[in-house]
Amino acid sequence: MMDYETINRAYAILSPVYDFLFDKIFYPGRVAAVDLLEIRPGNRVLEVGVGTGLNLPLYSRDCNVTGIDISKEMLRKAEERVLTLGMVNTKLMVMDGSKLAFPDDSFDRVIATYVISAVPDPVKTLLEMRRVCKPSGHLVILNHFKSENPVIGMFERLLAPVCTKIGFNTELKLMPLLERVALSPDQMHRVNLMNGWRLVRCINP
Repeated sequence: MMDYETINRAYAILSPVYDFLFDKIFYPGRVAAVDLLEIRPGNRVLEVGVGTGLNLPLYSRDCNVTGIDISKEMLRKAEERVLTLGMVNTKLMVMDGSKLAFPDDSFDRVIATYVISAVPDPVKTLLEMRRVCKPSGHLVILNHFKSENPVIGMFERLLAPVCTKIGFNTELKLMPLLERVALSPDQMHRVNLMNGWRLVRCINP
């Protein structure tokens, strides 16, 4: 299991170049993920692992967005983006996704893009996302999960030590993860390069 020290160190290093490396290549998935939220005017939206705020321009201006991240360096970039975009209904906070400091049922929509494989405890993080999401609210996850293809899975195992050093877990399996947090997919899509990433929406029970 990855620890917070490893993750914080990785993102402190990545923050200056994160947008350059990850913006355009993962942009199609981001657009699809925010669309899948089906945000309504006045909705409260929580983004777990907001990072440098690459998703922020995709949100409508008639909702309230809260973005949390454990990396202060990444959040500084997000704060600059909020100011540039003039997003007055957006709040950014340093926070651990597995220990959300919000009451139950605080948000209408909760989203995590490219995050679940980059946290020390994916189960606790998803359970917290469920807790703060209102009943019948939308939970959207966009992530790379371990391939069911044995050949691709072998390459993922070979890459695992390198990925762990930069803060990513290549061994995470989608359906066992959802089962552990008692969530069922409402929609599932494959997105991005070679359809290598899974976009999942669950309706909170």
